[in-house]
Amino acid sequence: MGLTARVLAVDAGNSKTDVAVVAADGRVLGTARGGGFRPPAVGVEAATDVLAEVVERVFAAAGVTSVTHVSACLANADFPVEEERLTDALHARAWGATVDVRNDTFAILRAGVSEPRGVAVVCGAGINCVGMRPDGRTARFPAIGRVSGDWGGGWGLAEEALFHAARAEDGRGGPTELARTLPAHFGLDSMHALIEALHLELVPPGRRHELAPVLFATAADGDPVARALVDRLAEEVVSMATVALSRLDLLHEETPVLLGGSVLAARHPQLDDGIRDLLAARAPKAVPQVVTASPVLGAALLGLDRLGVVAAGVRERVRAHFEG
Repeated sequence: MGLTARVLAVDAGNSKTDVAVVAADGRVLGTARGGGFRPPAVGVEAATDVLAEVVERVFAAAGVTSVTHVSACLANADFPVEEERLTDALHARAWGATVDVRNDTFAILRAGVSEPRGVAVVCGAGINCVGMRPDGRTARFPAIGRVSGDWGGGWGLAEEALFHAARAEDGRGGPTELARTLPAHFGLDSMHALIEALHLELVPPGRRHELAPVLFATAADGDPVARALVDRLAEEVVSMATVALSRLDLLHEETPVLLGGSVLAARHPQLDDGIRDLLAARAPKAVPQVVTASPVLGAALLGLDRLGVVAAGVRERVRAHFEG
């Protein structure tokens, strides 16, 4: 593989897209950031147009017009049929000779491991888990919400906190400080006022995610209801990780379990300790660690894996660029 071989690495989430062009010797030739990638909301073509604008900028920065391989880790690529449609859409743009599309959780996993082996649980707006082995075997979940059995993520935590706070205030549920702390976050004095503000969109729907940190702060102050929700999230994270490890026959081997996304990366002590304690009991060989590296690093490493680039120092050079 000559040094002219290049990877277009794409990490496209719902809120932002990061791209990079990487040479086969590990040099990062250009990076760029753009808007979110949301095919369910705008359609595949319009979502790919958003990618095209960012790719055009990174190609200009790198001084190239195409690459050898496109390694795209994309939000909303949850089922094989969606990966196929997105692969076709990216092929049609002729950015590279070959294209691999994966769910964006794989980028976080690969960013945190020295080889494509391990499990990652991501908890940001939603929750997801994937696993991989060097032989190509993977484990994953649909992760499209309650319909696929998921619980957790920033949005889910906010909904649960609102549910318990509303019932505490009107008498249907037990007491919780959430009935005070949630509305207070928006300068309101009651859950009734907050419910009305959310319903009438006086508080924009997109701001609901701000309530997850309020939940954690309320839990840290000792509120039993908030603490129970944090404990349940730890249970969900470990349940997903343990099932993925089992599917890949890694449950009894020392294996990294990467924790990523805004909720897990915040290192809330109760959640962090709960996850580690449960993993120690159910998967003693698992090695949990929080991933802070940019996920586009993982997309780049997956691309180099796909090209069979094995020269010494290549992956270290890419990692040093994104972690330095």
